[in-house]
Amino acid sequence: MTSSEDLLGRDEDLRLFREICENTESRDSALLVLGDPGVGKTALLEKYATEASERGARVLWAAGVEFEADVSYSGLNQLLLPLHNLIIGLRCTHGEALRVALGFGSGPAPERLLVSNAALLLLRQISTEQPLLLVVDDLQWLDHASAAVLTFVARRLTGSRICFLGAARSNFTNFFEGSGLRTHELRPLDAAAARELVRRHFPGLAPSVRKRLLTESGGNPLALMELPAALSGPQRDAISVLPAVLPLTQRLQALFASRVSALPKSCRRLLLLGALDRSGGKDALRTLAVEKEMRSLGPAERDHLIDVDAATHRFVFRHPLIRSAVVEASTMSERRAAHRELAAVLTDHPERRAWHLGESATGPDEETASLLQAAARLAQRRGDATSAIASLIRAGDLSPDPADRGRRLAEAAYIGTESVGELQSASLLLHEARRTSPTTGTSLHAATATSLLLINDDGDVLAAYKLLLAAVEAADHGYDSRNTSLVEALYSLLILCWFAGQQKLWEPVFAAIDRLTPEVPDLLWILRRTFPDPARTGQAAAQVLDAMLADLYADSDPTRVARLGTASVYLDRLVGTREGNWRIVRQGREGHLPARRHAAALMHLCHDTFHTGQWETLAELANEGVKVCDDHGYRFFVWYFRYMRSLHATVRGDHVASQTMTDELIRWSAVRSARGVEWFAVHPRVLNYIGQRDYEAAFREATRYNPPGTIASHIPHAMWTAIDLVESALHTGRLAEAAEHAAAMREADLPALSSRLKLLTAGATAMVADTDRFKELFASALDLPDNVKWPFDTARIRLAYGERLRRARATAEARIQLDLAASAFQALGAAPWYERAAEELRATGFSRPRNAAKPFAALTLKEQEVAELASLGMTNKQIGQRLYLSPRTVGTHLYNVFPKLGITSRAALGEALARLNDGSAAEHSVPPSSHSSPRDWQ
Repeated sequence: MTSSEDLLGRDEDLRLFREICENTESRDSALLVLGDPGVGKTALLEKYATEASERGARVLWAAGVEFEADVSYSGLNQLLLPLHNLIIGLRCTHGEALRVALGFGSGPAPERLLVSNAALLLLRQISTEQPLLLVVDDLQWLDHASAAVLTFVARRLTGSRICFLGAARSNFTNFFEGSGLRTHELRPLDAAAARELVRRHFPGLAPSVRKRLLTESGGNPLALMELPAALSGPQRDAISVLPAVLPLTQRLQALFASRVSALPKSCRRLLLLGALDRSGGKDALRTLAVEKEMRSLGPAERDHLIDVDAATHRFVFRHPLIRSAVVEASTMSERRAAHRELAAVLTDHPERRAWHLGESATGPDEETASLLQAAARLAQRRGDATSAIASLIRAGDLSPDPADRGRRLAEAAYIGTESVGELQSASLLLHEARRTSPTTGTSLHAATATSLLLINDDGDVLAAYKLLLAAVEAADHGYDSRNTSLVEALYSLLILCWFAGQQKLWEPVFAAIDRLTPEVPDLLWILRRTFPDPARTGQAAAQVLDAMLADLYADSDPTRVARLGTASVYLDRLVGTREGNWRIVRQGREGHLPARRHAAALMHLCHDTFHTGQWETLAELANEGVKVCDDHGYRFFVWYFRYMRSLHATVRGDHVASQTMTDELIRWSAVRSARGVEWFAVHPRVLNYIGQRDYEAAFREATRYNPPGTIASHIPHAMWTAIDLVESALHTGRLAEAAEHAAAMREADLPALSSRLKLLTAGATAMVADTDRFKELFASALDLPDNVKWPFDTARIRLAYGERLRRARATAEARIQLDLAASAFQALGAAPWYERAAEELRATGFSRPRNAAKPFAALTLKEQEVAELASLGMTNKQIGQRLYLSPRTVGTHLYNVFPKLGITSRAALGEALARLNDGSAAEHSVPPSSHSSPRDWQ
């Protein structure tokens, strides 16, 4: 490895560092340096850190360590340790969060976003007095929690006097991957620089040996510096033949191992402590005779294996391979002894202490296994599911009792399926748990994990339900509500019942929930009433749900946010979880939260954006949800986003696409006994028929599970399609059935559930009212205070009112309502309903003037760019290359563009864009009833 003073061939790299870090007012001052092992990343960082320090910047340095990658916030602790006194002195909420996360204080585990903001605020405060350079080496081994915080910080440095430089091996996997930060690949040295480096350090090499070395090193500075030292004197002098092959990585590993083995025992012992401890061994050194011990490191320092800072009692390895070699050169007993020493000084860090005790164990050890299990629970409460799984697996390895081992492995598998999204690993863990202990299969964690794996492996929902219900009824839990595995199983059973869509399945689950003592957990209680059959039980829980949502801002637990979102769907309270769900989505996109939580937040935001008319956002979220599920193996949950896509296609007027998607949903649900998915599909199908004005088909679809005059039991979507049943019944002459169903909406007290259902119930009542009362009832419905939250539903009621007024020959009044409805539908992009309102308006003798409103569903900037390139005849792949988009994303944009422009093929794009740009798009620029096929926009 080259020293930081001896950098050759790196002028351009240093110039880039200076450009980024010295122009912080105008650009993002963060850079990730990627490169192969030995390419000189650390030396480059050291060189620039020295320069920055000489210019007056304060430098904070940290480095990831492979052996403690599962210890949360240890990397952040290392980086911020020099600021210890400032952190201790902070008295605000941010200070408390940072102290707890870094182990300087006690208290409940802080939410990661709070820790991230605290770190950012602290660093910005310091940078007002002195420029600040953050350097983090070996990012590939940084613990996930620290990586998440530092990614957050690095993305928010614009305009500050802070610069972030990180380095990692190429193709590393961490939260920084895909973070959007600027990256720089550190290439091997060019031929001239490599020759000069060898000449300076090994001037006596024979020319033929130098040539061979330059060829086989590939310009890697570490290889150039270290390979000659591995050669014998005769080999360097070309007296002996060089080996036929010089495998770079293997030879370097062997080289380091031999150098480490040659060191004195006392030195190797301290190096091993440093290799196993992220702090560089200071946790162990602080309890020893420091001066004497630090002197023992002299041979390693002289051999350029480490750098020692005597003032801080800290040393760092010059290269990750040295650390690996130190461990490889040690014996098993030496490694265990080192872990025991580290555990002895980590009494204030139970998770790290438990991990070291686990690594020091020589065989089954129930006490240590219990400590690791407790550490896993701490990590899980903190939201660090990865650390929790690692601790549980090690706890299983140390469990003397096979039943305990199986139970711990099953819990790890459950966390993997329910939180992390590592379904394949979870399946293997379950297999191992059952192999170890046959009784594990009946444990609740194992059964819950199995049920989730089963449905995601194209399994039968009913089979998953029966398996989990049997486990709940057979387990020895006494229905104790403090039993976490029992409560989690009951949550899963509620979801499985919903998927299955059969009323009889709910009763055993309700019975189990109602037997819980001393009391039913608050979230389970609310879900029991607002999720399965809200039309009958939701009214009693509405106020309790409102109180929970009011306190949600202070609760950062993603699981609680997700479950409150589920409880809010049918009571139209998703606005209360909107902030929390967006936070989860942002963290999920950055890799800071498990995929399952990310997907759940996307589901709830899809519902929220549909009902509140944010349909462009809905399309983006649904597409993102499909990708998250595909990427993480959640094959079952993809249907949810396809349902949302079908709704979007319906309201935009893409009738063929919507019908195709719902047909597929119904076929998909049939083979998986997921009848609840079929009930979901009814919603867009009914709307789709209404959009085509095929009211007979709409009525048949609406009554598929819901006869007129009742709100179907345990099918929550029956509340949402009730207005559709009333409308389609009226348009097909079934006046009595329409009136009966409007009465059923009132009798079920749907208005007590939400302001949207209150609007729909009032609108349905007005639709079926007699001639003397319909004006009064429509006016009352349209005058409800929260209607602005529900633009599509309000516009539908207004359209029905205008149609009724026109038939009653109240032409002037009809025009007002129809024009307002048309404007609302145009703003939403609800093509079929806009067309219907425009036709009704023309029937009154009034035609909306051209350009009276904005062009129908104006294109976004990105849609405009995509459409213009497509109009030139470019393929999706070519457009993607031009705009840095995937072909799939290009297809999605075109899918949205066609109905906006009222066209059905790419060939019509040019004329439609010209009309749009001329401002001539008007009433007749609505989509025709026959829409584009997928081939047109793919």
